[in-house]
Amino acid sequence: MAVAITVVPYDPEWPRRFEAERAVLDRVLAPWLEAGIHHIGSTAVPGLASKPIIDMIAGVRDLEAARAAFDPLAEQKYLYAPHRPGIAHHFVKPSLRLPPATHGLHLTEPGSDLWRERLAFRDVLRGDAGLAGEYEALKLRLAREHPDDIGLHRRQARLRRSHARECGSSGRPPLTEPRPVDLGGQRPHVPPLRD
Repeated sequence: MAVAITVVPYDPEWPRRFEAERAVLDRVLAPWLEAGIHHIGSTAVPGLASKPIIDMIAGVRDLEAARAAFDPLAEQKYLYAPHRPGIAHHFVKPSLRLPPATHGLHLTEPGSDLWRERLAFRDVLRGDAGLAGEYEALKLRLAREHPDDIGLHRRQARLRRSHARECGSSGRPPLTEPRPVDLGGQRPHVPPLRD
């Protein structure tokens, strides 16, 4: 049975929920942590409607060594949920199967493609109210028109992140709904970020 995708208005409690969880994870992940724990995704963008899941990314010194964090994370009710396993370990709390999940956590090495894309996407939305508004309108429409098609939402989210990274906050074309595309497990080509 599919779980309906729910997008809710921005909640000013989301940053506080992130800070509370970061305090716990700073302690739990201390042996592996290198570049801190960051709030990512739509709940990290003030004013933006979102699925009510606090998404986070934590920079670890060595991805393979960070496998030792699985048990300490399980003690905090995080469950391993593979997503891009070549560059990250992904976890959800409480579960993908017991909605709603309250938190998502990626462990990845700083500088990985995932690290750069998630932080860049958050930052471009924080810095461009027009793009954030377009993104929100698209999310709300997709949730209304395709509430049970999580695959469609995930594919389109990848394409929107690519769009946000390529366009930045100036001179960008409007954000329009990309057609559903079967990426066949491949990530869209995205040019490297510039410092």
